[in-house]
Amino acid sequence: MKQQVSVSFMLLGILFNVCLIAANLLETKVIQVFGITMTAGLLVFPVSYIINDCIAEVWGFKKARLIIWTGFAMNFFVVILGLIAVALPAAPFWTGEEHFDFVFGMAPRIVAASLTAFLVGSFLNAYVMSRMKVACAGRHFSARAIWSTVVGETADSLLFFPIAFGGIIAWNELLVLMCIQIALKSLYEVIILPITIRVVAAIKRFEGTDVYDENIEYKFLSF
Repeated sequence: MKQQVSVSFMLLGILFNVCLIAANLLETKVIQVFGITMTAGLLVFPVSYIINDCIAEVWGFKKARLIIWTGFAMNFFVVILGLIAVALPAAPFWTGEEHFDFVFGMAPRIVAASLTAFLVGSFLNAYVMSRMKVACAGRHFSARAIWSTVVGETADSLLFFPIAFGGIIAWNELLVLMCIQIALKSLYEVIILPITIRVVAAIKRFEGTDVYDENIEYKFLSF
């Protein structure tokens, strides 16, 4: 018997992938809001962690793992396409080559930092969410969502910035930048939490499912 694909799961998976790809492209712009400097990727990247929380909460760690690996594959695919496009010769009348290369010509070091940080941070987020749900018997969703995001975002920032900018930006400045990113991304989760709670509750009612990851093996490399 073939398994049916949940519409809710499919839509969240698509949104997860879009957020990751958009975040990578938006990371090329540095913005300043109320005197705080950050990358524009901050506008959308935390949404991927919120979706990760929703999937781990409703469908469990295994489905979250599937979405994480899918996001990794799609992100890698877009990066490769961008690098190929940059390598191809531009038409003589094309005047936007420099700007195009700036956005899509990501250095291998940045690519490695981004993909590594994403994998570790996302898996830690899903793992903490899964384990805490079992430990709390499904209660305290708000606390679980916040702490799993703090762990995931912290790991993401601690990996991305040293790998991407170590030796380029002074270490004291890198530390400040990492702390700002972790704080802002975690605050993002707290601000949007009321919406997350309602979305998770609605999906549980619609799907009629609420998975508890009891007695499972957390094999991160499995699909």
